This record gives sequence, C-alpha cells and structure tokens, in this order.
Amino acid sequence: MSTWQQARTQQTHSVELRQAYERVLAGASVRSRHLEVGAGNRVHLLEKGAGPPVVLIHGTGSSAGFLLPLLNELHGVHAMAPDRPGQGLSDPIDLPRDRYRETAVTWLDGLLDALELDATALLGHSAGGVWALWYALAHPDRVKRLVLLGPPALPKTRCPLPYRLIATPGVGELLSRLAPPSPKSMLRFASFMGEKTTLARHPDLVDLMVAAGRDPIAASGARTEVRVLVSPFALLSPSGFRRRSRVRPDELRQVAMPTMVVWGEQEPLGSVSVAQAVTELIPHARLEVLPNGHAPWLGQPAQTAATVVDFVR
Repeated sequence: MSTWQQARTQQTHSVELRQAYERVLAGASVRSRHLEVGAGNRVHLLEKGAGPPVVLIHGTGSSAGFLLPLLNELHGVHAMAPDRPGQGLSDPIDLPRDRYRETAVTWLDGLLDALELDATALLGHSAGGVWALWYALAHPDRVKRLVLLGPPALPKTRCPLPYRLIATPGVGELLSRLAPPSPKSMLRFASFMGEKTTLARHPDLVDLMVAAGRDPIAASGARTEVRVLVSPFALLSPSGFRRRSRVRPDELRQVAMPTMVVWGEQEPLGSVSVAQAVTELIPHARLEVLPNGHAPWLGQPAQTAATVVDFVR
C-alpha cells in the first residue's frame, strides 16, 4: 500500500456528518451498507427493492441520502444509490483534475463489478448525471437505460451563480468564511436552484447538507468537482463551464442506449428549450418536464419516481 493510500484510509468523516446521516435514515425504507470498490476503498450504499437494477448517482456537495425522498417512492426496481468518493460516508479517493473523467469512469466500473451487475439502468443527478453520461459513453454495453436528471456542462446549459462564485479564485474562499454552512445558507443556495420552498419541507436533508459542508473530506471533494467543471473565469464566461468538462454535441450523438432527460420547469441550468435541444442530440432520447427546479423529487417525489420506473422497467 502506498503512503498516499495509507493516509487516505486513516481519514474518517466527521461525527456530525455520521449522526446527521443516521437521523436521515431513521425510518427510511432503504438498507444502508458498505462495500469495497477497488483496493481498500469502502463505499457507502443505500439499497431498496427487487426487480430490474437501477444505480442512482447523486450530485455535487450532497450524498445518496439527498435522494431519499425519491428512493422511498421507487417501487418494482432494485434501487442502489452509492455515496460518491469522499461524499456521504464513502472513503475519499484521489480524483486528479487532469484525469478526473477517466477516474470517475473507472470508479463507476469498479462499483458495478462490486455490485455484480453486468449491466444496469443508470440515473445521474446534476454532476452525477455527468458521471453517468461519461460512463455510458465509455461502457455502453453495461448501461441498459440512461436517466439524466438536470446534468450540467451540456450544450447551451449555464452554470448557476453560486458555483460560478465558488470556482472564482479568492471569491470562493472568502464566501466560505463569510457564509459558513448553516440551514440559512443552504436554503439560500436552494433558492438559486429553484428548490428553496421544497427543500425547506425536508429539514433532515438540510441538516445533512450542512453537516456535509462542514465535513473536511466531503467539502474538499465538492470543491474539487466544482473546480473541475466550472471555469475560474466563470463570471466572465457565457456558460461558466470549462470547455474541457463540457459534453460535446458529437458525444451526445454517440449515446447508444435509450435515454430520458428529466428537466425541472424552474431548472437554473436552462429553460425547457435548452433541455429540448439536448434531447434532440441524443439518438434514442425523450424529455420529461417536471415541476420545480434542479431537484424535482423534493416537491414531487411520487411523480418523479413514477416517471423513472416507467422508463427503466
């Protein structure tokens, strides 16, 4: 084991984050367990149900726990939602900026191996949608169906203001000192994402997001991802996303499996017309528009779940 691996295995998430996660899971209809992905890398997983497999990949600065309102409503499928590396209760891994995409694809490939899935439906939310799309392009034989729920860095999408500020050198650090993670700051962030009133209905999820923002491991991983996806000149850029992080139109034309793009009416990444343009680039794709913003299951969990199940079964 390398020196770096030894140091990594000694890192643990904060007590605050662990306790917040325990409170979120209390009474939920999911099982919580750990599995090993790769050499000594423990991944925390939420799991529910039986039927066709669906792996759900969460977005930046959150965890699989943030998907609980959706997971609770998924019926007739075997849903598996991992905490991505360093997020939630999963161990961190080295995610070098110059090989971020390749490392993400390798991690997902190892996850499917650990879950003993030759192929599965794959759902990704936000940056998790980018991971899912990268994986589907690299390993189309292992992805039966693809659900992209508000993924960024696609043609014509724009980066929301909070992420533009976080990625701007000096500004992000200043903001973290002036507005440290708190319920108030999380709801303010949610307002930019079109989900302030819906997130407020889930105080346990607010507490989980606050705890993740205060956790050094989770917060570091979130900052790294933002800086990989978002340009340091985001405030001056039309889209705000790095050129090399964007999924190009020619890549979208290569997506081979049936795909569903799910878009909120108040999505800050772009209007429904943006989602329509993205959907038209994917050969076997359809668009579903739901109420609310970037996380429509917060306000419409049953409707979002039914939309997903109808597509993947």
